[in-house]
Amino acid sequence: MADRAGPGSAERSGARHTGEDRVSDPERLRKRALFLRELTEAKALRDRVQPRRARAARMREQMRMRTFRW
Repeated sequence: MADRAGPGSAERSGARHTGEDRVSDPERLRKRALFLRELTEAKALRDRVQPRRARAARMREQMRMRTFRW
């Protein structure tokens, strides 16, 4: 059973990533930061364009946090 690894198991273990295939860590972090920045901008734009929906989402989040047990 141990020799029957599922698809993608080599990628998860890192056995297949060598040389040029592997994206450098600083580049990955830069792309991730850019993605998160754009995601935040998109959420802010959506909140400005759809204020009622944004308010409802804020209320749901507040209710969720109010009922959350520590």
